[in-house]
Amino acid sequence: MQNKIVIITGASGGFGKSFTKAFLKGGYQVVATIRDETKKSILLEGLTPKEAGSLSFALLDVADEESVNNFGSIVRGLERVDVLINNAGFAVAGFAEELSTAEYKFQLETNLLGVMRVTNHVLPTMRQQANGRIINISSISGLIGFPGLSPYVSSKYALEGYSESLRLELKEFGVDVVLIEPGSFQTNIWTSGTHMSSKAGNSNSPYLELYTGMNKRLQKDQESYGDPVEVANVVWKIATMKKTPTLRYTVGKGVRFSLLAKRLLPWRVWEKVVLSQLKTKD
Repeated sequence: MQNKIVIITGASGGFGKSFTKAFLKGGYQVVATIRDETKKSILLEGLTPKEAGSLSFALLDVADEESVNNFGSIVRGLERVDVLINNAGFAVAGFAEELSTAEYKFQLETNLLGVMRVTNHVLPTMRQQANGRIINISSISGLIGFPGLSPYVSSKYALEGYSESLRLELKEFGVDVVLIEPGSFQTNIWTSGTHMSSKAGNSNSPYLELYTGMNKRLQKDQESYGDPVEVANVVWKIATMKKTPTLRYTVGKGVRFSLLAKRLLPWRVWEKVVLSQLKTKD
């Protein structure tokens, strides 16, 4: 176990921090990628000397080609890569009519193309060693669409398709691709991890009522959001299981019920249920 290496992108965020702690505790050498060098202290906090000695940092912006290429040289210098966790991501929020194509591109550069860039630098190593696991952090938003989040939803739907195809391509090389689909958890994805359209919430927006209802729902639900450690436990289990993991793992309160309801209910009923939860109540 001492020689096993995991790469975690977006390591200083809510999920990333939990993943880092779990793999250090499990005896892995962890390569934690961060965009801001000042975030190192977040990951070093509370570590034992042994754990701190097993942690190395790499500056990486998955949306920047040059940054990823520089990171690729670090990957090539590693003896092996057993696990890659593509966790770096954020959300662009706003209503489709009020969003620019530039904002959609901004979203896809990180959540989809960033995953592809990093993965392509890791794949040669995994293929040569004839094993490895790539764990892509998706979302329930990769399975269910939500109003006001079409850029984020689109990026996660695309990630699902990419991951499914990649898994089939890599099967014969002994490399597994897995999707983790969390519901709502206490991470920064909806706070500092969100880019809100400048037009969202404007008094003259035709979507103001829907925006107001969504905000109220978000504030109400935040108290019930899960602990990122729950997702970290699932990721750890998948990374270390002896049998081949399946493609998709959902995590979080109510996620399976929501997916079952969407699958079984007629669309007219499903959309009525979703929109009724976003109605503004005085």
